[in-house]
Amino acid sequence: MKVIAGQFRGRPLVTLEGKTTRPTSDKVKGAIFSMIGPFFDGGRVLDLFSGSGGLGIEAVSRGMSEAVLVERDHRAQKVIQANIKMTKAENQFKLFKMDAKRAMAQLVGPFDLVLIDPPYAKEEIVKTIIALEELHLLSKNVMIVCETDKAVLLPEEISAFGIWKQKSYGISKVTVYVR
Repeated sequence: MKVIAGQFRGRPLVTLEGKTTRPTSDKVKGAIFSMIGPFFDGGRVLDLFSGSGGLGIEAVSRGMSEAVLVERDHRAQKVIQANIKMTKAENQFKLFKMDAKRAMAQLVGPFDLVLIDPPYAKEEIVKTIIALEELHLLSKNVMIVCETDKAVLLPEEISAFGIWKQKSYGISKVTVYVR
């Protein structure tokens, strides 16, 4: 695993051994950013259920100004901290060491890009998007990127958002919601 493009391009990312997290493959990560960008001119990214932090780091590498990474697993938090240190741009990252629900209650928006890859996809994604909207954490032009198993069927609409793009890559499916 490595950073694919931008400022940190080619730098290796540490991943967590075992089944605690499911790191997004470089192929899927590249496809996600091709769908939504591929580069940005500033903005804030929220990477919920962050795992190794690879998606949030990739977003900053591609031009986002700041990434907020949320992860409750202690071993994954150490991996995220090592990956943030590798960027040598630690001031562009903030790690919330808690579950997503607790973190959302403490976050200050707005966020321009939200990355959601939860362990129990469908139920968690719907609840999370509704909560983010109710807490006024999303910018007017936010893109919400959800990564799931390809068998998961997400609703066409969640709150004020509808599916903009959706594509399967091997066993993964990427769904992008916009207002």
